[in-house]
Amino acid sequence: MPQSEIVKAHARDYFERWALRYDRSWLNEFVFFPSIRACQEEILRWQRIRAARAFDMLDVGCGTGTLLSLMASDEHSERLVGLDFSREMLSRAAAKFAGAERAARFFAINADAERLPLADASFDVVTCCNSFHHYPHQRRALDEFARVLRPGGILILIDGFRDNVIGWFIFDVCVAGVEKHVHHAPWSELRSLIDAAGFERLTQRKMNVLAPLLVNVAVR
Repeated sequence: MPQSEIVKAHARDYFERWALRYDRSWLNEFVFFPSIRACQEEILRWQRIRAARAFDMLDVGCGTGTLLSLMASDEHSERLVGLDFSREMLSRAAAKFAGAERAARFFAINADAERLPLADASFDVVTCCNSFHHYPHQRRALDEFARVLRPGGILILIDGFRDNVIGWFIFDVCVAGVEKHVHHAPWSELRSLIDAAGFERLTQRKMNVLAPLLVNVAVR
């Protein structure tokens, strides 16, 4: 088996085990909820620019589907698709989707972020929060994000900020020690990868102090 497939299998097994307690994790307060709020803020900002039209959204590495469940309250959200490599995570996301407002809008897909089983130019929003460091071929994943976005669509990619001492210790020492086979790309490397995938108007900002995150927002 190629090394990249071993890395993916390890990540899938790790999240299969974590799925049962994922929504009760202390990381919700420090990492997951701040990421969700940042995505909502960026989508609202983008919507103001484009005069608040209907949009289709894909959340890659959706976990238990919290972000998409909250996006159901946006009257302009249409098709809301959650994609995850872990079947256990996805089963919990599907349960949330079934109980959400206008449940028919939700879809849960078990697939690889580097090989999206989705049509070209089929989404207006692609989000990827706190899973990008698990992808062994990060440029390939970004190429896929760009492929499925419509012109003018927005990418919101959030991952650990490891370019200061706190971030380096948390992500390159602690997280890497626990999760193994991960790569939190420096901000400059992410900028180069996103630019190379054909995105424009990239903005990057750091958020949080104790668990710093890098928010990358770009337009297709």
